[in-house]
Amino acid sequence: MNIVVLRRKKGCSGLVSLSHQKLAAVLTSFFILLPAVLIYAGYQIGIAHMKANPDDLTVAVQAELDAQRLELTEVTTKAEDNLNALALRLGKLQAHVIRLDALGGRLTNMAKLDKGEFDFASPPAQGGPVATQGSPIQVPDFISALNGLSAQLDDRSKQLDVLETMLMTRNLQAEVMPTGRPVSRGWLSSYFGIRTDPFSGRRVHHSGVDFAGKLGSDVVAVAAGVVTYSGKRSGYGNLVEINHGNGYVTRYGHSLKNLVSVGETVKKGQVISKMGTTGRSTGPHVHFEVMVNGRAVNPKKYIHASR
Repeated sequence: MNIVVLRRKKGCSGLVSLSHQKLAAVLTSFFILLPAVLIYAGYQIGIAHMKANPDDLTVAVQAELDAQRLELTEVTTKAEDNLNALALRLGKLQAHVIRLDALGGRLTNMAKLDKGEFDFASPPAQGGPVATQGSPIQVPDFISALNGLSAQLDDRSKQLDVLETMLMTRNLQAEVMPTGRPVSRGWLSSYFGIRTDPFSGRRVHHSGVDFAGKLGSDVVAVAAGVVTYSGKRSGYGNLVEINHGNGYVTRYGHSLKNLVSVGETVKKGQVISKMGTTGRSTGPHVHFEVMVNGRAVNPKKYIHASR
């Protein structure tokens, strides 16, 4: 391809001959440089426009500041929401710990443990040698530890509830199971089984045991229960009968005075009558019987069970 170079004064000044390869190179360079030239020209035009119109620059800067403020507000709001959620979670965990402390205190008393052994009012003892400096905890690790602690508290709460139920059941059974002596003072004057009747001299079966003592001394219930009889009965004199549930019934005879009425609930160790000599009696004593499913049994093992 030939290119003719013209000048105004002298006319045609020369002839330039370009091959196809050279022409392609020239066109390629032109199209590569053209975008850069256009961008630079646009930038210069924009700068010139901003200088000519300073209000537009202020508007652009203000728009950018407003966008940054909006983004900062959104980030702050999100952080506050997360902090409030963590505070709520922390409050629930603290309430759970307070409940567990109270439950632990009750269990300590129910189990009759040494108060110094389990003190729920103080943190547990910990210690150890100085450790190397560790890395700071990260937010995901903190959330994971918080969730793990919450799960542990829920699990411990369920376990302690089961333990409390077991202890309450055990204590209830201990309260209603006949154990111990029916008198605070006195001595065993007659045993259960075949003996010589003090009035007839014959060999007869004695359905309980006798505790002799001072007239008017206390007679106590050997277990918790409900009074099913309180009054005079042939042979027994003034009699108190207590039903303890599970087939257990105890009787206290020959009282000087009964202190409880039918339908009344009594506790273990409660004074129910005063020792007397009413009915078939040779002196102040209490006739004590233990009945299981309607049959009188030897009270000896129940008397010694509390020792």
